[in-house]
Amino acid sequence: MTTVDGSRFRAVMAAVCAPVTVVTTSDASGAPHGATVSSFTSLSLDPPLVSVAFDRRSALLVQLLDTGRFGVNLLGQGQDDLAVRFATRGADRFGPETAWFTDHGLPRLRDAAGWVACNLDRVVEAGDHLLLFGLVTDLGRADLPPLVYAHRTFGTHSRFAERPRPHITDQIAACAR
Repeated sequence: MTTVDGSRFRAVMAAVCAPVTVVTTSDASGAPHGATVSSFTSLSLDPPLVSVAFDRRSALLVQLLDTGRFGVNLLGQGQDDLAVRFATRGADRFGPETAWFTDHGLPRLRDAAGWVACNLDRVVEAGDHLLLFGLVTDLGRADLPPLVYAHRTFGTHSRFAERPRPHITDQIAACAR
C-alpha cells in the first residue's frame, strides 16, 4: 500500500473549499453542545441524508452518539467569529456572545445561512474519524452568502451576490412549458 506524507496531504486538502458548519446537540439535561465542522455534505435525496465527520477524540462525538440527534448550522459570510468560538477548546460556546435558540429540541444558531435537523441514521468507521449519516427531519435556509473555508482562511462564494438569479427549479419549470 502506498501512503503519502500527512503534512503534504493536509496542504493539498487545504485548497479544497469546504462549507463551515456548527454541529449541535443537547444532552439528556437539555444542555447545549456544539463544534465547528467543515466535513459536511449532502448525501442522498431519497431518503434525505447528510454526512458529517468527527475525529474519534471529539467530545461532541460522544454527545451525538448518546443522543442520536444533531443539528447542522450552515454559517453565513461574516460569522467567522462563531466558527472560531465553536472550534476553540474551553470557549464558552453558548455564552452571551452566541445568539441561539432551541428548534426541534436542538440548539440552533440565530442568523445562520441554513439549518438541518437530523436523526442519527448510521455511523461508519473511517480512519481516525467516524462518519455520521443523518436522516434529515427538518431544515430551513436564508438567502445569505455561505461561509466557506479554504487555504486556511474564511471567505464566501465570490459571485454569490453579483446578481439575483432564479432558482434552478424555476429554470427547469420554464423549460418544461
